[in-house]
Amino acid sequence: MADESLPEYIDLDLTVNSEQQAVKDVWYLERLSDVLRNRLGLTGTKIACDDGQCGACTVLIDAAPVNSCITLAADVVGKDIATIEGYSPDDGSLTPLQEAMIEAGDVQCGYCLPGMVLAASAFIADHPQASESEVREAMAGNVCRCTGYQGFVDAIMKASRS
Repeated sequence: MADESLPEYIDLDLTVNSEQQAVKDVWYLERLSDVLRNRLGLTGTKIACDDGQCGACTVLIDAAPVNSCITLAADVVGKDIATIEGYSPDDGSLTPLQEAMIEAGDVQCGYCLPGMVLAASAFIADHPQASESEVREAMAGNVCRCTGYQGFVDAIMKASRS
């Protein structure tokens, strides 16, 4: 009888920020957050809770926000992965969402910000002209320990109208 167990290490071809990335010898159960940070050097993806509760590790998979700390890297082969490093325009300028967040003044330590920006950008794309309650509901999965959230909510609403 053939051994039907899964291989311990695999090679992955990932599309990250619109670029093909060949990642060798990935542990079969390695998390996407670890592959992004430790193998590809994309440290904008933060690790905080380690169990999908805080949103600091949010990335976009096929334009949808996903907690990368509870997503296996092997499960996203063939999908488009976007991190905060690929979010800003190539010329280094800021997006309307980033500008609105800075203007709102709710950015303190910044640890939550990459995940917050990516989650908010996905929400705005699907919900232009959202109400405050809709924004609050959509962002409930992104925790910030420094702020009272009102600035983030105001920024997201402003960016969704621009």
